[in-house]
Amino acid sequence: MNNFTFYAPTLFAFGDGEEQNTGALVRLFGGTNVLLVYGGGSVKRNGAYDAVTASLKEAGLPWAELSGIQANPRSGKVREGIDLVRREGCDFLLALGGGSVIDTAKAIGFGAGYDGDFWDFFTGKAKIETTLPVGVVLTIAAAGSEGSDSCVITREEGNLKWGCPKTDVIRPKFAVLNPRYTCSLPAYQLASGAVDMMAHICERYFTNTPDVGLTDRLCEALLKTIVEAAPKAIAQPEDYASHADLMWAGMLAHNNSCGVGRVQDWASHQMEHELSAFYDCAHGAGLAVVMPAWMEYVCDHDVLRFARFAVNVFGCEMDFAHPEHTAREGIARLREFFRSIGMPTTLEDVGGKAEDIPAMAAHRAEKPNGFPFGGFVKIGPEEMQAILRRTAQ
Repeated sequence: MNNFTFYAPTLFAFGDGEEQNTGALVRLFGGTNVLLVYGGGSVKRNGAYDAVTASLKEAGLPWAELSGIQANPRSGKVREGIDLVRREGCDFLLALGGGSVIDTAKAIGFGAGYDGDFWDFFTGKAKIETTLPVGVVLTIAAAGSEGSDSCVITREEGNLKWGCPKTDVIRPKFAVLNPRYTCSLPAYQLASGAVDMMAHICERYFTNTPDVGLTDRLCEALLKTIVEAAPKAIAQPEDYASHADLMWAGMLAHNNSCGVGRVQDWASHQMEHELSAFYDCAHGAGLAVVMPAWMEYVCDHDVLRFARFAVNVFGCEMDFAHPEHTAREGIARLREFFRSIGMPTTLEDVGGKAEDIPAMAAHRAEKPNGFPFGGFVKIGPEEMQAILRRTAQ
């Protein structure tokens, strides 16, 4: 196991009704004037908005609102939020929603105190050192941003979907997790969230670091839990237990407790960002297309790790004479699992075209240090195109 520093200061309030304590939690972490950030009408239909604003009123907290955050969150909303914070004198950001809302709040938080363009933090021109505090009331189990040190925003100019450098500074101060709010989500959104969680785990699981047995087993336990819980949650929307498993799994998948002490990969995420940028597909849906193709391409790099994945996650029988057969079966089972929960598995399924693949690689090259990427197998422009061509077959 490699040396590591792990710091995860977020307070989690998990369970039915915990959103009633939101105002008190804002007060606990020093907030006196709130910018409430949320998406569309779902948080008003499911009661989350009313519950949270009632709690803010009870705590005597004034608030302004930034609504209309969409999937693959845009830089324009971040800039609008920064202007609101400065105009209204807000000192606390409260994200009500899922990963896109949370990432927007995070970007507003570190952009509000900066004189230049917040995008400077994404290009490396500026370094994140301070931020306004962020709290979360989670309504979508997927991205894990409620406990993570990461933030991904799409800049409209150039259509660039980039992540900022990871830093503990932007981890939320608290996150309220009530699984009831995920029961009303459409099946496609639940499935996309499950894929996103699995990808966060696999980006850590497939590593060249030896002797990381503890985190290997943590990864496998989370993956098995998601594989079992996601179909139940989709088939039985009111099943609290499966939604609870998914909500907590989503956080554990991305707060890095499964990734410490090991070199991580993140190649699938880098390629999927181009699918989202080109086709505005759901992040989880894009990952369902890219990740199995990446696995097929790099499988021979460490066949035994993929065979272990097949046996310990999907219950495949180990072929000791030909472990590559087991490894390939595990990848096929993963792709079939994605199909079974209604996820796309080809580029065409997300509205993509094979002729766009060179342009996606060129678009990726616009990012500073865009190539090579990947901690398991290095991926350059040719490798990226070869992997994406597998998704178009």
